[in-house]
Amino acid sequence: MNYSLESDFVKKLDEDILGYIRQGLQNDDEDGFNRIALREFELQFHTIEPYREYCGKKGISPGQATHWKDIPAVPSLAFKKFVMASFSVEKAEHAYFTSGTTDPERKGKIFRDKGAVRLINAANTLLTRQYVFPDIERMKILLMTPSPEMAPGIGIAIGLEQVRKEFGTPESTYLISRSGLNVELLLRSIIEAEKTGEPLALIGSTPGFIYFFHACEKEDLRFHLPPGSRVCDGGGYLGQFGECSKEEYFEKCRRILGVEEQYCVNVLGMGEISTNFFDNVLKDYLEGKNRERHKVIPPWTRLEVVDINNFANLPVGETGLLKHYDLVNRSMVLGVQTDNLGFATGDGFEIIGRWKKKAGKFDAEEIKGSHGGKVLTILVNFLLKRSLRRIGDIYRKISRSMK
Repeated sequence: MNYSLESDFVKKLDEDILGYIRQGLQNDDEDGFNRIALREFELQFHTIEPYREYCGKKGISPGQATHWKDIPAVPSLAFKKFVMASFSVEKAEHAYFTSGTTDPERKGKIFRDKGAVRLINAANTLLTRQYVFPDIERMKILLMTPSPEMAPGIGIAIGLEQVRKEFGTPESTYLISRSGLNVELLLRSIIEAEKTGEPLALIGSTPGFIYFFHACEKEDLRFHLPPGSRVCDGGGYLGQFGECSKEEYFEKCRRILGVEEQYCVNVLGMGEISTNFFDNVLKDYLEGKNRERHKVIPPWTRLEVVDINNFANLPVGETGLLKHYDLVNRSMVLGVQTDNLGFATGDGFEIIGRWKKKAGKFDAEEIKGSHGGKVLTILVNFLLKRSLRRIGDIYRKISRSMK
């Protein structure tokens, strides 16, 4: 069997994955998911040598797997040890680092070919439309992150460029350069939005917003963004960041920016998994649904929560390790066993921390940065804190000039 990117096998597989995504968020075709997953397993078993060896130790091959649950999920650490690509990496369209949060000295690389890029763009564009911009075609977006030109090896920068192109107006822009955060542009844009009544979208890492809120509180700055404005923070908000709880974070969004909690959407992105996981709150609010905040599980993914000791499946509500199966992972491996701790809800899941790998106990640690790599996180945090020191002076200067 020919499993190259040019083969009919891979071309048809990509067409079927894309078709499955395009069936939308109400797709409940379990048989279709299972058929695609088994074909994807066949491809990855025969093209990724470290994965084939891992499956051999598990005693599972494509002929023996009859259901997606039979397919071995690799530990996320495998991406730091091996090249986990189902194609020749010389043909990679994207190549960027995993987060390296657990072990920053052993960051892996994620490779995606042209077809895989098409899949990830289709999946995450659909999700962004449904969960961040369900009520508007385009709006001005301020990205409190580096651009792909500044951080070409970082997945979050590549992903947000797609968001800017698909959903942003021409004025949408990145706010972080090598010289730091453009505080003047940020404040001027917020004040202009207040005056014009045009809603504004602020997108960035959770820590970045926390730094901004602390700086505003220090200078007693308060804003009132127009109705329809929204805040989207990425990287996973896990319990605490510094002294700010999740509830306090939402309160700061309301008090400092004038953005209510239902317009605050968190997205969890991981380099090893192609699909992003969005909060349900904004879409549910606009549809008049009253449900608890949770991460949505798109139809082309599956989630299992497993025990930290024996990896047995856990029931809804019990905390364990999150295992994801993602059809969009065609260029890597379908199943990934993460070291993220969380629990399934009736409608999705929540993430609460990262397992510190102490047997018999959870002992979670929070993830204190965006999923963009520790080096980038340190750099961005440094630029943010340095730039925000003068936020009061800059605000007063802008206010005088705009009178």
